[in-house]
Amino acid sequence: MGSDMNILIVGEGSREHAIAWKIASSPHAPRILIAPGNAGTAQLGDNFDVSAGDIEGLIELAKEESADLTFIGPEIPLAAGIVDRFREEGLRVFGPTKAAARIEASKSFAKDVMTAANVPTAAAEVFHSAGAAIGYVESATPPFVVKADGLAAGKGVIMSETPEEAVVAINSMFVSRDFGNAGDTVLIEQWLRGQEVSIFAFVDGPYVSEMTAACDYKRAKDGDLGLNTGGMGSYSPPPFWDDELERKVRAEIMEPVAARMAEIGCPFQGFLYAGLMITKEGPKVIEFNCRMGDPEAQVVIPRLKSDLLELALCTAEGTLSEQKVEWSDDSWVGVVLASDGYPGGYETGFEISGLPEDSEECVVFHAGTKLDEILETDQNAKIVTSGGRVMTAASRGKTISDARSSAYEIAGSIEFGNVYYRGDIAADV
Repeated sequence: MGSDMNILIVGEGSREHAIAWKIASSPHAPRILIAPGNAGTAQLGDNFDVSAGDIEGLIELAKEESADLTFIGPEIPLAAGIVDRFREEGLRVFGPTKAAARIEASKSFAKDVMTAANVPTAAAEVFHSAGAAIGYVESATPPFVVKADGLAAGKGVIMSETPEEAVVAINSMFVSRDFGNAGDTVLIEQWLRGQEVSIFAFVDGPYVSEMTAACDYKRAKDGDLGLNTGGMGSYSPPPFWDDELERKVRAEIMEPVAARMAEIGCPFQGFLYAGLMITKEGPKVIEFNCRMGDPEAQVVIPRLKSDLLELALCTAEGTLSEQKVEWSDDSWVGVVLASDGYPGGYETGFEISGLPEDSEECVVFHAGTKLDEILETDQNAKIVTSGGRVMTAASRGKTISDARSSAYEIAGSIEFGNVYYRGDIAADV
């Protein structure tokens, strides 16, 4: 492997910017290609106007640019089988196959895997019609968690305190089709109480690397009020994540699931992300994701001491167990700057100003941004908003409190027309 490596990163969010930022620091000194990317990734490499969902277009791009590795960021192309197609074309790719991505793409499949592996998780019933689901909630004891089985951009989960609220949620999935095909099957789960936490590891078949943890904030408004979003901020590592909890999660959750996936013929290769609730009875799984989270990636990836590119290459080649994955003890906090109105309606096209220079202490990871001027030769092209979640101000500190103060200082310096962010990310941690 030489310094002339070409690495293609698929996606356009802050997660993909964080991945590109980390890979750019690799000793391999790779050329970074991002499809489609954003204004932030354009500062690290070359953006290409190919959407993350255009699998055949991405294969063509990888061939044209002689990509040595393609790193898949978002879940939708993974669930659609992009890894399978790349492998069919003889292209090296980081991420799980379509069959393995079902751990996120189908919550009922994930439940089956966990049940077979004796993994602690919320009790759940699976339904294929509104009538059956409504009959269940009218006879069962609330509260309920109503979940669309398929991918719904992190928004297909409705917490229901009463049977009436659950009926509304069921109808939103089966009848009004608010989540499209993701709501063809619906799970009604036990409502778990406790501390929520996200666990991340590189997984290569039955092998699970050293893990780390983060906590995120899904609601739009302070105090965990408002609508569910893709995530409004995060911090890592949580103070309660200690050696004892890590051993328990590894032994009872991560390794049994990885082993079961391999046993049933769909070994997982890539980032495995477990969303857990730390209950009085111990950790229980809420859900699995088949990729790095967003906004968690923005605080987890900066803590990775190992070479991300080397880990991705080894995972793609099936030799991850030969590598050591090291995480720093530093604290990172990320505050998501959004367009006011998100996740509902919002305006875009506002010029962004006040962006600081990236450093070892702080990085601004772009998401819904683009260059106002298309001309690549224009060094003064303005950066404007182009999405709901616009960017994440991420900062390092010796403690979560230190990192939080720095992250909010950065967030406060960035200006655009309808900027909005929560004021309580990592407060009282």
